[in-house]
Amino acid sequence: MATAIKERPAAVRLTPSAEARVAALMARAPDGAIGVKLSTPRRGCSGLAYSVDYVTEAAKFDERIETPAGSFFIDAASVLYLIGSTMDWVEDDFTAGFVFQNPNAKGACGCGESFTI
Repeated sequence: MATAIKERPAAVRLTPSAEARVAALMARAPDGAIGVKLSTPRRGCSGLAYSVDYVTEAAKFDERIETPAGSFFIDAASVLYLIGSTMDWVEDDFTAGFVFQNPNAKGACGCGESFTI
């Protein structure tokens, strides 16, 4: 009897607003861009920051999430920091940007630019 393999959920869930923003970014992406990539480089006073950039090729171990907007990649080295997170796009009269709800973050700096695990 064959055992069905259960597909694991994506490390990060994109809200409809985040998916719409990714679609808008891809609509004006530079030539050669195949998607948008989320990573967590070492930066800021708490240690890690969220970075969203265009990607021109898929790295072998990056996680790839297919959205209605196109391909969304998560840097392989960042996946463990992001499992269970939600990425949203928020705009108000004064700011606009991606906002992350990350259950793995143990703290954040006062300005909100970086977080610690």
